[in-house]
Amino acid sequence: MESTGKALKEALVSAQSEERLTVGVYESAMIMNDDPDSVSFCVLAVDEDFECDIALQIHFTLIQSFCFDNEISIVRVSNMQRLAQIVGDKAGQFEDAHCLLITNPTDGSWEDPSLEKLHLFCQESRGQNDWLPEIALSER
Repeated sequence: MESTGKALKEALVSAQSEERLTVGVYESAMIMNDDPDSVSFCVLAVDEDFECDIALQIHFTLIQSFCFDNEISIVRVSNMQRLAQIVGDKAGQFEDAHCLLITNPTDGSWEDPSLEKLHLFCQESRGQNDWLPEIALSER
């Protein structure tokens, strides 16, 4: 499980450096609506306010359904603060790190071993009827 968390961190950092990372529920929804074939991987992050935020729960349900229908690998992360540290600015701040998308490169000539490992993890989880697997992100 720790290696999966490490693979997620590597994939996010790589996607961010190549400007293939979209952060935010609404921003992600726009990408999914405009060009669903460009989406490679989706991360949904929850925090302590998630249970009280009905609108966010509805967005998550719709995003999950969209990902399942379009065969986009998707995982859940319970440590949103750590996720914001990985993809946020130097202070680790991101207003809406509840949803992150990794898109494919425009030229299609790239392979990311970390992302491949995550796709395999999701595929194995679906084989065990775990449709929304959770990945633990370790602290630094």
